[in-house]
Amino acid sequence: MKTVNSISGGMTSAYIAAHYPADFNQFALVRTNDKTCIFPDEKIRQVVSDKIGREFIGTLENDMIVYTILDLEQFIGKEIHWLTGEAFEDIIRKRKTLPNVQQRFCTSDMKILPMKKFWYEFINEPIETRIGFRANEQGRAKSMIERCQEDGFMYEKFIVGKSENGRNQWKQLKWQKPKFPLIDSGTFKDEIEFFWKDKPVRFAWKNNCVGCFHNNCMLLKHTSNRDPIKYEWFAKIEREIQQNKKNKNEKFFTFLSNGMTYDEIKNHKLQLDLFDTDFNECDSGYCGL
Repeated sequence: MKTVNSISGGMTSAYIAAHYPADFNQFALVRTNDKTCIFPDEKIRQVVSDKIGREFIGTLENDMIVYTILDLEQFIGKEIHWLTGEAFEDIIRKRKTLPNVQQRFCTSDMKILPMKKFWYEFINEPIETRIGFRANEQGRAKSMIERCQEDGFMYEKFIVGKSENGRNQWKQLKWQKPKFPLIDSGTFKDEIEFFWKDKPVRFAWKNNCVGCFHNNCMLLKHTSNRDPIKYEWFAKIEREIQQNKKNKNEKFFTFLSNGMTYDEIKNHKLQLDLFDTDFNECDSGYCGL
């Protein structure tokens, strides 16, 4: 059975890639075509464009994550397959709504769908996927295992062709068996951070989209100051969808379940300055990968 390491750009998935060699290493890149968020290094933009097979303008994750994946590829000495779906704004405009905790189509469309497409085109047999849950995250592992069938595998619907009328043809296929090497080895966060302390791999201060709706309001406010250009992308697309819904007299849902807009968060005045070290993973959430 083929093995796959799914790499997010954080220390934990990078640790798995370094310690548990796999047949395939893959990274799903979140893209934007908005040139206000253009990746600043032209040469690296071309490198990424070559890897994904289309023009790379920028990412809505921290720019450092691009360097993380390039550094990690050199460090482990094995190819990392760069995958990508549609640009984030194109997905939102097509769906005419915003992703949120109830409908996380950003994860499904920009992370899971490209991974499924790669699997179908280049592997097309059941795989073992290493999941980066640490020793204290057995609850998350249990939830994933409960989604598996009796044989321990997840089954998913895949597009396998087109019908005569041009519609997608779908088929249920045996896909992946999750494996949790860090739980099995009793590996915790401190050990992972210590391992990377003196290694030539750069990491971002936060490892998900700049305006991820899993982040709490205090962290989003901090992010609006720390990365104002990318934060503004989220505020702008939220305003756009809100206006479209208003014009059609339709109900509008914000990114956040509490109804606060990203403009309201950005304009909120804090009594204390916040720093990167004031936050942890419980504040930032995760996209499930």
